[in-house]
Amino acid sequence: MTAAIRSILTPTAIVRLVLGWGAFAALLFAGPLLAPPVPGPLLVTALAIIVGVILICAFGVVHEAEHLARRLGDPYGSLVLTLSIVLIEVVLIAAVLLGPGEHATIGRDSVMAVSMIILNAVIGLCLLVAGLRHGSLAHNRTGVSTYLSLIIVFAALAFALPALIGTNGSYEAWQEIPIIVITIGIYAFFLFRQMGAQAADFYEVDPRVTKSAEVASTTGAEVAPESVSAAVETAPKQGIVEIISTHRTEIIVRLALLIATVTPIVLLSHDMASLLDDGLGRLGAPVALSGVVIALIVFLPETITSLRAAWNGEIQRVSNLCHGAQVSTVGLTIPTVLLIGLITDQPIVLAESSANLLLLGVTLLLSVTAFAAKRVTAVHGAAHLVVFAIFGITLFS
Repeated sequence: MTAAIRSILTPTAIVRLVLGWGAFAALLFAGPLLAPPVPGPLLVTALAIIVGVILICAFGVVHEAEHLARRLGDPYGSLVLTLSIVLIEVVLIAAVLLGPGEHATIGRDSVMAVSMIILNAVIGLCLLVAGLRHGSLAHNRTGVSTYLSLIIVFAALAFALPALIGTNGSYEAWQEIPIIVITIGIYAFFLFRQMGAQAADFYEVDPRVTKSAEVASTTGAEVAPESVSAAVETAPKQGIVEIISTHRTEIIVRLALLIATVTPIVLLSHDMASLLDDGLGRLGAPVALSGVVIALIVFLPETITSLRAAWNGEIQRVSNLCHGAQVSTVGLTIPTVLLIGLITDQPIVLAESSANLLLLGVTLLLSVTAFAAKRVTAVHGAAHLVVFAIFGITLFS
C-alpha cells in the first residue's frame, strides 16, 4: 500500500502542490501590495506568475484525471474531474454571495460565460481537432441526447423564465423554492441514472475506438497508448463497485490529489480577478471580459483533458466532459445562488440580455443539430467556434 501511494505522490506531484498552495499563500500575504491601482510592471509580473502556476497545476490535474478515467472508465472517470472543478467553483460563487457588497448577477454572469466557453469554444475546438485528425466520428447519441435535454431545460429555467414570470430579472421568493427543488431533483435523478442503469449510454461507440478496445482487452496485443486508454474506458470487465473495492487505495489517493491540485487553480483564478479587472480597465476592455478569462482559466484542466480525448478520437469522452460539465455547472450553481438569495434576502438576477439569449438559443440549436447526426465532423466544430467568436464581439459591443 505504501509503495502504491509513493507511486502516486511523486516528487513532481508534490512540487505542483507546493507551487499551487505556495502561490496562493503568497497572494494572501501580498494583498496590500496588489491592491488596485497596481504599478504596471508589478501587475504584469504577478499575472504572469499566477498564470504560470495555474498551467503547471492544470497539467497535474489532467494527469490524475486521466489515471482515474482509465481506472474507473467513463462516465465515472469524466464525472470525477467535472464535479471536482464545478463543486469548487460553486463554493467560491457562494462565498462571494455571502460576503460584503452587492453581487446580484454573479451567478448569471458566471454560468453564461461558462456556457459559451464549454458549448462553443471547447466543444468547437475538440470537434475541429478530432475531425481534422480522424475524419467524421461516431458518438453515443442516446447519451449526448440526455445531456442536451437537461442543458435545454436548465437554460430555460436559468436565463429565460425569470424575465417572463419574475420581477426585474429575478424570480419571486415563492417561485424560487419550486425552481430549486425541480433543478436539484432532475439533476440528482440524472446522476443516479448515469452512474447506474444508463451508464452504457455514455460509452464510446466509434468502431475505430471500440475495435482497439476489444484487441487490448481480449488479446493483450500491443496497441497505441491512446487505444489502451479507450479500451479501459469503453470495455471494463468489472462493475464500478468491484473496481472501487479492488483499487480503493489508489482511487482515494488520486481523487484527494486531484482535488488538492485543482483547488489552487480555482482560488488563484479568483484572486487574480482584481488584477485582471485593473489591467483590462487600463486597456479599455469591457468588464465582462474578465469573467470570461477567469472562466477559461478555471476550466483549463477540463479543456486540456477534452482536447487530448479529441486528439485520440474519443469523441464520446469529449461529450462526457463538456456536456457533463455544463449540466453540472447549471444544475448546481442556480439552486445554490437561489438558496443563498432566500437565506440572505438579497435579489438574484438571472434573466439574460436579448443578445445573450439569442446566442444561447443558437448554441443549443447548433448542439442539437450537430449531435443529432450519426457522426460529428470538423465543420460542426468550426460552426461552434464561429458562435463563440460572435459572443466575443458582443462583449465589446
